[in-house]
Amino acid sequence: VVSTQSTGSEPEASHKLLKLLTKVIIAYLIEQVAAGAQLLQVFESSAEYLGPTLFEEYSLPYLEEIAAGVKHGITERGLGDVPLIVFAKGAYHSISKLSYAGYNVVGLDWTVDPNIARDFVHIAVQGNLDPCALYAPKEDLIAKTTDMVRQLDVGTT
Repeated sequence: VVSTQSTGSEPEASHKLLKLLTKVIIAYLIEQVAAGAQLLQVFESSAEYLGPTLFEEYSLPYLEEIAAGVKHGITERGLGDVPLIVFAKGAYHSISKLSYAGYNVVGLDWTVDPNIARDFVHIAVQGNLDPCALYAPKEDLIAKTTDMVRQLDVGTT
């Protein structure tokens, strides 16, 4: 996590830290695949604190580098093809760019209107069920989940 305060006052230090973290994350994820992981999800859990400009400078390039580095590393080691999901909570402003960041799936948080997301994401999307729905009675949870899938237009009946 890089705060907006540090990105403004110490941009070079912020990028240096992000580059270091990116290298470590890539190595870690490759080892996860070597240990048997069949799918990887990268979380950018602080995207909601960055506007589009800061997100595109301090997050998106590193998310792209992670996707490319992991794909290269697992290919180089002969580990097969492992799907990658990116979930950037609160990055509704950049979901189209995330769909071109090298991942197979873009995870949507519950604040993203699936009817709008469909128009901006050209790859598969993953859910956007409000986590509070998990506390609802079973019948309501099923209805909310069915509605979510219907809104994402993934071919349900």
